Amino acid sequence: MGKTTTAASLAMGLAQKGKRTVVIDFDVGLRNLDLIMGCERRVVYDFINVINNEANLGQALIRDKRCDLLYVLPASQTRDKDALTKEGVARVLEELAASYDFVICDSPAGIEHGATMAMYFADDAVVVTNPEVSSVRDSDRMLGILSSRSRRAELSEEPIREFLLLTRYDAGRVQNGEMLSVDDVQEILALKLLGIIPESKAVLTASNSGTPVILDRESDAGQAYSDMVARYLGDEVPHRFLHAEKKGFLSRLFGG
Repeated sequence: MGKTTTAASLAMGLAQKGKRTVVIDFDVGLRNLDLIMGCERRVVYDFINVINNEANLGQALIRDKRCDLLYVLPASQTRDKDALTKEGVARVLEELAASYDFVICDSPAGIEHGATMAMYFADDAVVVTNPEVSSVRDSDRMLGILSSRSRRAELSEEPIREFLLLTRYDAGRVQNGEMLSVDDVQEILALKLLGIIPESKAVLTASNSGTPVILDRESDAGQAYSDMVARYLGDEVPHRFLHAEKKGFLSRLFGG
C-alpha cells in the first residue's frame, strides 16, 4: 500500500469536499492509477499524448463516475519515460492549474525520471513511507532531492511544503519492537505528520475492485485517509490508530 493508493484516496477525498481535482499518473510504462481508480477501460489518450500534442486535455481526461469534480489523467503503458519532458509537463500542469483547485501528481517509487518530474513542479509533497528502516531511508533521500532540485529551489521561492504519511502501520508490531514507531520515523524525517494509515485488508480489496479505499467508510484505512484529507485542508483532527487495541477477557480466553 503506497503512493498510488494515497494519490487516489487524496484526490477522491478533495473532490468530495467540493474541490475540482485532477490526479495524474507519472509512472510511464506501468500505469497503475487508472486500475485503482477503476477507469482502465475508458482510457483512450494519455499524459504523453497530451505532452506530444497528439490529443488535448479534454480528450485525455477521464471523469470519475462516482464524483463529478474528479478527473484522471492516465500514464502511457507503451512510451519511454523520457517522453516526460520538462517543457511538456510544465505546459500541461499550467493548463490544469487554470481550471482545477488541486492537481495531484502520483509519483513512481524511487528517483527515476517520472518521480523527479513530479517532484520538480511540486508546491506540496506528501512523503509516503512504511515504518521500516529501508523505506524511511529512501524517503530521507527523496527529501534531499525535494529541497535542492525543485523548481521552487531553482527560483529561490518558498520551499515545498512537506508532509509525512505513514502507511501499513501496525500498532501491535510496533509495541513488540518489530516495527519503527511514529516517533522513530519523525525523529529521522522531521516532517509534519499528515496521517497514519493502519495495515488493513480493505486496501487490497479496494484496489482490486477499482475503488479508492477512502470510499470504504467502515474500514480503518478508509477513515484514516478521510482524516488525512481533512488535516491537509487545515482541520484539526486527532491522530488515530496509534495504539494496539486492548483485548477483552473473552477474546484472550478464546485466542482472539
